[in-house]
Amino acid sequence: MKKIYFAGGCFWGVQHFFDGVDGVSATRCGYANGRPGPAPTYEEVYTDNTGFAETVEVSYDPQRISLEALADLFFCIIDPLSVNRQGHDEGTRYRTGVYFSDDAEREILAPVFASREKLSGAPLAVELEPLRNFFPAEERHQAYLEKNPGGYCHLSPRTFTYLRLYQDLSNLLGDEPDMVARMSETAPLIAERLHFLWTGFYRVAGEELVLGPFAGPVACLRIGFGKGVCGTAWKERRTIVVPDVEKFPGHIACSSLSRSEIVVPLIIGGEVVAVLDIDSAYEDSFDSTDAVWLGKIAALVVISG
Repeated sequence: MKKIYFAGGCFWGVQHFFDGVDGVSATRCGYANGRPGPAPTYEEVYTDNTGFAETVEVSYDPQRISLEALADLFFCIIDPLSVNRQGHDEGTRYRTGVYFSDDAEREILAPVFASREKLSGAPLAVELEPLRNFFPAEERHQAYLEKNPGGYCHLSPRTFTYLRLYQDLSNLLGDEPDMVARMSETAPLIAERLHFLWTGFYRVAGEELVLGPFAGPVACLRIGFGKGVCGTAWKERRTIVVPDVEKFPGHIACSSLSRSEIVVPLIIGGEVVAVLDIDSAYEDSFDSTDAVWLGKIAALVVISG
């Protein structure tokens, strides 16, 4: 087993998240990289005068999950540009960071950080440093959300659903080389877990998107380049979240029941090959959590494409 240390805001939610990651054998809340000396108390750390960050020690099996994969998942639950703040929690104790105990781990983590910085388009506010010290937090903080299922968590509840969905899809799709087959498994599983109105794929065919595997009501067969939300996501090569479809210029009403929508492009070699389209019967159903995780699922679908 190996250990890595993640500071991602309130450690209650971060621990609960990594407890659900396949390949992680144990987690422990604590305080990392603060002033030398005796172990601090939570109350001392809360003052922001000790230099400690709320941190989760993650023990993992490198035969089952890589350090790169763990770091990639970590970036899915933080705002990497936010300084000393995650969610509603603010203070230096809530800063973000990855702390390692072996210099070789820096070489593994650095490309993950570089990739995220390029994606963010701005310098990351995430520390990448050697672990100087780590003190386990008090017992009342360990597995807090298991002991208190309705307790405070700065992470969206949907985050934990997406984590399980992503891992199950990864196992289900395996090394299947046919992308349509991968779409055919993905659409109904998303629909089963998340219960949105319509979930499906449109594949690029010349200057149009052609309907692919889906789950839900009958849909449009073809959508032009730059037309509607799907065609716009294809043209602009970016994820588009639409809180109210009636306010989106040129919206194509494939279903009169649709009220909000998210469309994620599937990209291979820099080219959009398809889009993942999800519609909800309610307004404002999608946010940054959906965008992050559906982006990961889209990449998973094309990984063998």
